[in-house]
Amino acid sequence: EEYQMSYRRDDRDRGRYGGGRDRDRDRDFRGGGGRHGRNGGGGGGRGGAARFATILGSEDDKVNCPFYYKIGACRHGERCSRVHIKPNFSQTVLIPHMYQRPGPGADGLPVDDLDHFENFYEEILDELTNYGPIEELNVLENMGDHLVGNVYVKYKTEDGGEKCCTSLRGRYYGGNMLMPEFSLVTNFREARCRQFDEDQCNRGNYCNFMHIRRISKTLRKKMRKLRRKAEERERSESRSRSRERRRRRRGSREKSRSRERRKSKKHDNEVARASNSEERRKMIAMWNTKKTDPEEKKEDSKETAPPAADQAPPAAPAAPAASAAAEATPVSAPETATQVPPTAAPPAPAAQ
Repeated sequence: EEYQMSYRRDDRDRGRYGGGRDRDRDRDFRGGGGRHGRNGGGGGGRGGAARFATILGSEDDKVNCPFYYKIGACRHGERCSRVHIKPNFSQTVLIPHMYQRPGPGADGLPVDDLDHFENFYEEILDELTNYGPIEELNVLENMGDHLVGNVYVKYKTEDGGEKCCTSLRGRYYGGNMLMPEFSLVTNFREARCRQFDEDQCNRGNYCNFMHIRRISKTLRKKMRKLRRKAEERERSESRSRSRERRRRRRGSREKSRSRERRKSKKHDNEVARASNSEERRKMIAMWNTKKTDPEEKKEDSKETAPPAADQAPPAAPAAPAASAAAEATPVSAPETATQVPPTAAPPAPAAQ
C-alpha cells in the first residue's frame, strides 16, 4: 500500500510539474489520428515534413528567405541570414538591372521615359522570343538596389528558359554585362504589389514588392502575335526533328542491309574459291556423315526398342525357301530297289 501511494504521488507531481507537456509532446510525435501517426495519424497537424511544406516561403519559415522565394531578390543580398534557394532550371529567367532609365533633364527633374521604355520593351521582346514562346515579360519600376531595372521573362517551357540563360550570359546591353539566372517566381500575382496596382502604395518605388510597369495595347498584341509565331516555329522544329529521326532510322536500316549483302557476297566468293579444292571435298564428306549419322541412330533405336504391352507378339519366322522347295518335289526311289516287270493286259470279253 505504501508503494502504491508513493507511485500515485509521483504521477501527480509529474503531471503538476510538466508531465502534461511531456504527454502532449509524445502525442504530437506519435500522431493524433491524421495521416502520418502510428495508427495513420499526422502528428496532430504539427511537426514533420507537412508543416515545413505549408510554411515554405512564408514568414514562419525561419530557414529560407521569404522575399527571395517570392520575388527572386533580397535587399540583404548575400549577407541575408536566411537561405536563398537558387534553382537549377525554371520557366522564369531574371535579368537583373537590364533596364536603365534616361538621365534627368536640363532642369534636373526626371523626364518622361514612356517612349524610351516602349522602345526597350519592343527590342527585348523581339530578342527573347527567339528562345521560345513567352507567357509573361515584366519590367520593374522599383528603385531599390535589389530590384531596380530587373526584367522577368516567363517562358512556356523550361527549355526556353535554359536557352535564354545560356545565350544571354556574358553578352552586353547598354554597356553592362548581362548575368541572367533562373528564378523561382512563377506566380506574379503573389509577388506584385496590389496597392501599387490600385495606385495606393505608400512606400513608393522603394517598396519591396514588385511594381510592374504597364504596357500599351499595341505591345500586348505584338506579344501575342510573337507568341503564336514562336509556337508554330517550335511545332515545325519538332516535325523536322521527327523527320531527321526517321531518316536516321532508314539510313541505319539500309546500312545494315548493305552490310548483310556484303557478308553474303563474301561467303559466296569463299565458297566458289573452295569449290574445286580439297577443303570443299572435306566439307562435303563432313556434311554427308552428319546426314547419315542421325538416320543410323534412328534405325538402331527402332531395332532395340521393346514391343509395346498392348501389341500382339510377332509371328514366327517363315521357313527358308530351300526347305519349301524340297517338300514340293517327290522323293525318288533308291537305286537298289527291284523294278517290277509290266503285266499283260487282260483279254477283252467275247461278243455274245
